[in-house]
Amino acid sequence: MFELISSPENWASLLTLTILEIVLGVDNLIFLSILASRLPPEKQKKGRRLGLAAALITRLGLLASVAWIVTLSRPIFTIGELGISWRDIILFVGGLFLIAKSTIEIHHSVEGTEEGGHQDMSKAPGLWSVVAQIGLIDIIFSLDTVMTAVGMSDHFEIMAFAVLSAVGVMVFAAEPLSRFVDAHPTVKMLALSFLILIGVSLVADALHFHIPKAYLYFAVAFSIGVESLNLWASKRRNAKQAAK
Repeated sequence: MFELISSPENWASLLTLTILEIVLGVDNLIFLSILASRLPPEKQKKGRRLGLAAALITRLGLLASVAWIVTLSRPIFTIGELGISWRDIILFVGGLFLIAKSTIEIHHSVEGTEEGGHQDMSKAPGLWSVVAQIGLIDIIFSLDTVMTAVGMSDHFEIMAFAVLSAVGVMVFAAEPLSRFVDAHPTVKMLALSFLILIGVSLVADALHFHIPKAYLYFAVAFSIGVESLNLWASKRRNAKQAAK
């Protein structure tokens, strides 16, 4: 144990893995916040916490079964020259699920099913349905992250601590992010569009057409920058009107 904590290489791996988990957890946190917002107000906080607990359990479970995870990349059948593995199938189904779910949420927002900013609670999903969806999509998001983590460290303790640290950050960020998204409908639409983009990249990856994540994050960062300017300009206009 002393050798584990005294090695500079292990500390470097821990720092790198923690940052990686936090960055790649942003899309999961957005999905969690949007799904939890569909719950009745009194259940939203509980839904977010249970969703984060499900994310933690699924990630630790994937790390613990890493020997099995590696076998998911082995082709089980071929279509033409394309070898299809269980990883490809999981990513393909997960990507389609993410695209469909995000499209449905956009439909709810655009078509007026949330009149006056309040959704119809009779049509709200159940708490455990939301938690199950969060856990399911976290498995999809975490597959490549776990494989990357295994390539960067041989110690389960380091990988587990990185996951715990990332989820800890997500716990503190979940409430402010949810309030911000709920207060700004255009930001929610941007977040849903981002999730559709991630879904498309998962489907493309399943078909062995790799889209560099740097391109995706650049597009998202650019969109966030434009939306930040819009929010700033709107705030200034409101302040000038209030001063008249």
